[in-house]
Amino acid sequence: MQSPDLITRRKLLALAGSYGASVAHDAYARRSIMPWQERRDLYPQGVASGDPYSDSVILWTRRPPTDGIGAKLLRFEIAENPTFSRVVANAEAHVSEETDWTCRVLAGGLKPARVYWYRFADDHGFGSRIGRTVTAPADQDRRPVKFAFVSCQNVQQGASVAYRRMIWEDKRSPPRDRLGFVLHLGDFVYEIVWYPEDRPQGMYARRLRDIVRYASGEKHRDFHVPTTVEDYRALYRAYLLDPDLQDARAYFPFVYMWDNHEFSWKGWQTQQNFGESRLPAQTRKVAACQAWFEYQPARAVRADTTEPDQYQAPRVANAAIHNFDESGLGLEPGNVAAIHSLKLYRTLRWGRNVDLVLTDNRSYRSEPLVDRPEFAPFRPKEFPQSFPANVMEILDAGRTFAGGHPPDTIDFGGTAHANPRKDAPALSMLGSQQKAWFLERLRASKAVWRLWGNSVAMLDWRADFHNLPGSFPKWPAPGYAIFTDDDWSGYRAERAEILNFVAKAGITGFVALAGDRHAFTAGLVSAALPPQQFTPVGVEFITGSISAPGLFEGLEYSLPRDHPMRPLFVYDPGQGLPVKPSMNLCMMHGVRASLALERTGDLHAAIAESNPEVAPHLSFVDVGGHGYTTVRASAKQLQVEFVCIPRPVENNNRDDGGPLAYRVTHRVNLWKSGSRPRVERIAPEGSLPLVLDYPPPTRT
Repeated sequence: MQSPDLITRRKLLALAGSYGASVAHDAYARRSIMPWQERRDLYPQGVASGDPYSDSVILWTRRPPTDGIGAKLLRFEIAENPTFSRVVANAEAHVSEETDWTCRVLAGGLKPARVYWYRFADDHGFGSRIGRTVTAPADQDRRPVKFAFVSCQNVQQGASVAYRRMIWEDKRSPPRDRLGFVLHLGDFVYEIVWYPEDRPQGMYARRLRDIVRYASGEKHRDFHVPTTVEDYRALYRAYLLDPDLQDARAYFPFVYMWDNHEFSWKGWQTQQNFGESRLPAQTRKVAACQAWFEYQPARAVRADTTEPDQYQAPRVANAAIHNFDESGLGLEPGNVAAIHSLKLYRTLRWGRNVDLVLTDNRSYRSEPLVDRPEFAPFRPKEFPQSFPANVMEILDAGRTFAGGHPPDTIDFGGTAHANPRKDAPALSMLGSQQKAWFLERLRASKAVWRLWGNSVAMLDWRADFHNLPGSFPKWPAPGYAIFTDDDWSGYRAERAEILNFVAKAGITGFVALAGDRHAFTAGLVSAALPPQQFTPVGVEFITGSISAPGLFEGLEYSLPRDHPMRPLFVYDPGQGLPVKPSMNLCMMHGVRASLALERTGDLHAAIAESNPEVAPHLSFVDVGGHGYTTVRASAKQLQVEFVCIPRPVENNNRDDGGPLAYRVTHRVNLWKSGSRPRVERIAPEGSLPLVLDYPPPTRT
C-alpha cells in the first residue's frame, strides 16, 4: 500500500501516470504569483479532492468553454492557508473535449494531517472557487480518526441537504473533532431517469426534477437510461450542479466507490437487466467507467496508460456471455476487457488506527440469483419484498452446499422442485482475484481497525413469517424470509467464507461500513444465525441514503391498505398521525410483535410478543432513515453516529440544512482475538424511529 511520509518526484510521476493525473510538487512555501479572478460560472461543476494520502491528494475541476470563453490550459496551486500566501505546490494541466474538459492533478510533497486550500485558473486568469482538503495522518500517528460515510443520493427525487448539515456541524466542531474525509459508498448518480412528462404523478409523494435529457438514451417502461459516454457525462454534469453536493466536494476530500447505479440498476459485470431478461451492455459499461474516471478524483488504476491524462476505452461490442469461470466471471473478451479497464478496489491508511479496504462489489459478481430464470419457481407470491432464506442458501452455494452434498430437490409451497444448481459452483460477489486480494489485505493489516468499505451490506434483514397466525397466507418455505436479494444476503456462501476467514485468522477490529439499503442499521456479523450457530466475528454499520427513497417509503405508497401483510411493514396509528415503519419492529422482534402493535397500539404489549431468535445480530434498524453517518476510530474504541434528517423531499434555505429527526451513537470497544465484539447504543437525541426495544440492546 502506497502511504509514505515522504515521496520522491519520480515516484509521484509514476503514481500520477497510473491515475491519469498531472503532477504538482514543490519543496518550499511561497506567495502566489498566479493571476486569479474568481469566476464560478466558468467552472460549473465546482472543484473536488479525493483519496488523500499522508503526503498527496488528487484534485479535480471542470472548465468547459462557456459564453465563448474557452481554455486549453489550467494552472493550479495548493497552499497552507486560504489567502495563498504560502503556496506549496503548483502545476499546469491541459483540458480538452476528449475528457469532457475535466482536469485531474496529483498534488504531492504535502505534510500529513494538514488542511490545505487549492484553486485553478485558466489562461485568462479566470479562476475556480477555492477548495479545501485534508491529508491523512502519518502511518504511526496514534490520534483518533474521524470521518463520515454516505451513499445513495438521488438528485432527481430529493434534496442533498444532509451535506449542508454535515458542513455546518463540522465548521462548528473543535479542530480535533472535524472530519478528515467523506467515504462515498456508491450511487453517486442514478442512471435511471424519469422525464416528468412520462410520470406526471411523480415518485410516491415526491416531485420529479427535470435534471437531464439523454441525447442517445433508451426508454424502458416509463424511465430512461444512458447508452453512450456522453449520456453518462451529462448525468454527472447534472448532479454536480446541485449546490449542496458541490459544496461538500469543495470542503471535504472524498473517497469514492461505485455501486450499481453508476452503471446500471440491475447491472452485473457488463450485463444489464431491466426486470425482464439479461441484456449485453459491454459498450455501456466502458462508457460508465470512462465517465466515472473523468468525474471522480480517485486513485483508480487504468489498464491502458498510454495517454497520461485519459481513460482509454477498450474496443468492445455488446455480446452475450455463454462461458464463465468458477467464480462466475464471464469469459467473453469484451466483458473481460471492459471490467479490467478500470480497477477501483484499493486500500487507504489513516495513521495507526485505520486501514480502509474498498471492494468493488458490482464489476466481478456472478449474475444475481433472484434475476436468474431458475429462481422463478421460488418467488413467494403473497409476501412482498420477501425471499426464502433456505432456498437462497441452497441455490447460492450450488454444489458446495452442506459440505458438498446439495439436495436433489427443494421443497417450496408443498412441491418438490428439482435443484437447478446442484452441480453449479457457488456464486461470487468479489471474483477470485479480488477476493484473494481482499483477504490478504485483512490478514496483513497492522491497523487497529480494519474497516471494510463495503458498498452493499451483510447484515440479514429477516422475518419469521412461519410464525404468522393461521388467518394469514402460509409461508411456503421452512425457516425465515429475508428482505434483500442482491447484496450479501444473496451471496451467502462467499459471505460465510469471508467471515470464517476472519475468525480463523484471529482478526479483530473488523468492521464493515455499508450503504445501498437506504436505511440505518447496526449489528454483529456472523457466518450463520439461529437456529444455526451464531458466532459474531465483526460489526457492520449501514448508513441511510442522502436522498433516495427507501424500502419503507416505497411500501407506504405501493402496498394497498387492505393488503393482509401491510401491518408487518407499515403501522398506521390513526388520528391523522403519520405512518411509521413497523418493518423495523418485524425485523428486530418478529411478526407477532408487529401484529400486536397493530392490534393494541401499545408498544410494551408488542415487545412482550418478541421472538428473541429473529435478530440476535441487530442492534438498530430504521428502514425510513436519511442522512449520513460519522465514525470516530481511536486505539481502543469505535464510535459510530447515525445523523438522521426528515425525509428530504424538497430543499430549504436554512444554513444547517434543516431540522434533525434524531442522532444516535453506537460504541464498539476493541475486542481480543477469540472473544466476541459488542455493540452498545449510547447518547440518543431526538425522536428515534419505531425500533421499539426497551431497554436498548447491547449485542454480543
